[in-house]
Amino acid sequence: MTINTLPVLRVKPREERRARGGHPWVYSNEIALDADAKAIAPGSLVRLDDAQGALLGIGTFNPHSLIAARLLSHEAATIDASFLSRRLQAALRLRERCFTLPYYRLVHAEADGLPGVVIDRYGDVLCIQCNTAGAERLLPDLLAALEQVLKPRAVVLRNDSPVRALEGLQPEIRLAAGSLDDGPAVVEEGGVRIALDLLEGQKTGWYFDLAGARALIAAQAKGEEMLDLYCNSGAFALTAAKAGAKSVRGIDRSELAIAQAVQGAKDNDLNRIAKFEKAEAFPALEQLQGDKAARFGIVVTDPPNFVKSRKDLGPGAKAYRKLAKLAAPLVKPGGLWFVACCAHLLPGELFAKETAIGISQAGRSGRVLYSGGAGPDHPVHPHLPESAYLKWQILQLD
Repeated sequence: MTINTLPVLRVKPREERRARGGHPWVYSNEIALDADAKAIAPGSLVRLDDAQGALLGIGTFNPHSLIAARLLSHEAATIDASFLSRRLQAALRLRERCFTLPYYRLVHAEADGLPGVVIDRYGDVLCIQCNTAGAERLLPDLLAALEQVLKPRAVVLRNDSPVRALEGLQPEIRLAAGSLDDGPAVVEEGGVRIALDLLEGQKTGWYFDLAGARALIAAQAKGEEMLDLYCNSGAFALTAAKAGAKSVRGIDRSELAIAQAVQGAKDNDLNRIAKFEKAEAFPALEQLQGDKAARFGIVVTDPPNFVKSRKDLGPGAKAYRKLAKLAAPLVKPGGLWFVACCAHLLPGELFAKETAIGISQAGRSGRVLYSGGAGPDHPVHPHLPESAYLKWQILQLD
């Protein structure tokens, strides 16, 4: 579909400044939504003009979403497999510049010019999330573009993100292209090689966003005893064990994640060092308080999102304080505590404040050695600073 055949939407007078300035979103209250606009099928490509008829861009449109239009281009363009291929090639060049191995987030939505699209790469296997109606409508062309650029062995769709419901989309997990008959997806990091079940595991398989933090912990792990809470499939635990940790104890509530971590330890001959158990994190922390021998040179806490909506902000912030209060006593004097927060609604300053209060309430003091966010495979669109969801700290405790 060419630009001349696309439905045309008009932005209201004086509402075009953000889009003209490069912002990729246009909200529903900024668009003149007449009966014809409301009848456009969710996810359709549209031409967006200002009130005078000048082009603002080409994007996808969902009349039922607060973020009504998501711009793919601020210039005239035909959105097809060739267009998507050029975007994928640009994303690939960036990752190849930053990484030596083909294991990373290949596409991070708006920051890579593909709103609503997330793609993780595991060598010759790709895992996609289409989180908007527009991304869903573009999927056939996206699969064709991926075949052209990377020729993957298999492409898995993990369309189970809760944000899809906001776009009127149903959850879906399936093999979209290729085959996994020759073996599962595999990730390599920190000297370990882990087989992943992308169809049954969590999210898109591996938390690439914390790879840099895991490398920092692994560099400090030699000879240390380590506790890894919310260990998921064992990324922190196994890379630390490979780097020379004396022992690692991983805890997670997911039976599937624990099974994958145990298998990863066996596959990498680390099962004598890394042990995993199924348990809830907070009760496990409380139980460990009474065991005076349970003190560790490194404690890792990478919890799930405690602030999923604005109404969760108060109690969610206090949950990080509680986590700090329970985790800090388990760190040996001079040891390290890692804590992460993936809640984009929780400001970094509040996250740091609550963890600091929790440390003090535990009767400990310390200092921040490192702080950061996601790696370069999770770039941030300059007009969407709120999409920089991840923050973490590594502290040394006295």
